[in-house]
Amino acid sequence: MRKPRRWAELTLIAVVYAAYSGGRLLARGDEASAVAHGLAVLRFEEGLGIDAEHPLNRWFTDVPALGVPADFAYASLHYLVTPAVLVWLFRRRPAHYRAARTWLMLSTLLGLAGFTLLPTCPPRLLDAAHGFTDTMAHFSAYGWWGDEASAPRGLGGLTNQYAAMPSLHVGWALWCGTMLWRHGRAPLTKALGVAYPLVTALVVMGTANHYLLDAVAGAAVMGAGLLLAPHALRLADRIRTTPEAPPVVGGGWETSAGERIPGQRSVPNTADDTSSATTG
Repeated sequence: MRKPRRWAELTLIAVVYAAYSGGRLLARGDEASAVAHGLAVLRFEEGLGIDAEHPLNRWFTDVPALGVPADFAYASLHYLVTPAVLVWLFRRRPAHYRAARTWLMLSTLLGLAGFTLLPTCPPRLLDAAHGFTDTMAHFSAYGWWGDEASAPRGLGGLTNQYAAMPSLHVGWALWCGTMLWRHGRAPLTKALGVAYPLVTALVVMGTANHYLLDAVAGAAVMGAGLLLAPHALRLADRIRTTPEAPPVVGGGWETSAGERIPGQRSVPNTADDTSSATTG
């Protein structure tokens, strides 16, 4: 198997991430429909008694020793751990890198489709009567963010605050955890592979950035990407190995025996010359 080329991979990842980020901003939807979708998710969870984000959010708000680290984790790990795992796979597990990268990218694009089709208001942006506290705004004095998710203060316009469904924080963390568990060799690496997605799921709900069903949808998107990745790889290999048609001499014109293409030099028939010399 050919080893992936560094610059080609960096370019591909940059293009896909730029398309994802740009598409995420364009898929904002209107506020009214996003709030309606968020309330529908919340009421569905409450009807089933699975609205775990409520007690978690109260806990993270009341205990700064939990809330502040959770805010830092939400604002940074999503953008640090995933690239670090990609680089680790590229350098240390190159035989598995291409399949893993394809899985991650396909799942990310599926997540973008989810943002487009179902813009969803996160719990922190619902009316206060629903009982949620935006912990990132509550503890904003400790970090670089304000009251617009994890975006630095004054740059809230560069993020889509209604892209709650699915949670790619959870989806990417699940991908990272799977890679660490499957390809890590040290027990600590495998333990981190289990802990990281679980902690991420708790963080996104405790900070009121996602519902429980957002986290479930993030895992489902990763599952769909995992199923599609082998087909995408086979298609890419088929395109790459398709033989090129051989060039046609004379632009498709055929010549009869003894006929020369215009401009072609005549080549003496050495066999006839030899025969003539012998008989002469």
